[in-house]
Amino acid sequence: MAQAVLQNEFFSGSPQKFLTFALAGEEYGISIMKIKEIIGMMPVTVLPQTPEYVKGVINLRGKVIPIIDLRCKFNLEQVEPTERSCIIVIESENDDQVETLVGLIIDAVSEVVNLKGDEVEPAPTMHTQLHEQLILGLAKCENGVKILLDIDKVINYDDLTGIEQED
Repeated sequence: MAQAVLQNEFFSGSPQKFLTFALAGEEYGISIMKIKEIIGMMPVTVLPQTPEYVKGVINLRGKVIPIIDLRCKFNLEQVEPTERSCIIVIESENDDQVETLVGLIIDAVSEVVNLKGDEVEPAPTMHTQLHEQLILGLAKCENGVKILLDIDKVINYDDLTGIEQED
């Protein structure tokens, strides 16, 4: 039943495209429809009294964009960025349907994959550090399993309140 709901809700009709990326040795994916751009690492202005995973903000062509370290958000081991580390700028919606640009620090971009409904399983019900409500599903690919994130649920807008975006 859960499989049918998952496929109907997210994978009805044509295959869906996901940008996949590496984070602490695992592969994750975000719907390509949420991706605005991918940029190299750049200096981040630290903001006081924000959660540890909110690394600060950047100025990207006149817009102030909050930057979230996904390793920190998911309670994964912290490492220094490498030459492959980058920021994925996404457009996410909060509960009030307000769209916000947010940058996500990841280890490396992998590829864009096309996924059909029969290639995606629902997240198993278990208590993990990455709560199953944040997962759209698990994609079965030739080289393993990719964790598909519901990025709107990963972003906690209460933590970003007060970080303004200017045009």
